[in-house]
Amino acid sequence: MPKRKKLTPGEEIARIRMPSPDEVLGVVEQMFGFNHLRVRCKDGHVRVCRIRGKIRKRLWVRENDLVVIRPWSVQSEKKGDVIYRYTRTQVGWLRRKGIWD
Repeated sequence: MPKRKKLTPGEEIARIRMPSPDEVLGVVEQMFGFNHLRVRCKDGHVRVCRIRGKIRKRLWVRENDLVVIRPWSVQSEKKGDVIYRYTRTQVGWLRRKGIWD
């Protein structure tokens, strides 16, 4: 597997991923293990989320990281999947734009 090219902060912000209407921003509160974690979402719900298999090895999620969550169709207020994790530079950009507070 080839190494990923490091992006400069300018390139990183230019390629920032915004949540779609069916996705929610949230902060990781606690890691449970086995790729499960507790996330406090922007809509006020606390969800138990799992890291999708597609990004499980590529994405290292830690507590207090800002993530994009896709709630499940069943039990949407309690469970969801982690879709994306923002870097520190991207979180700063989201705060300046007023998307995340």
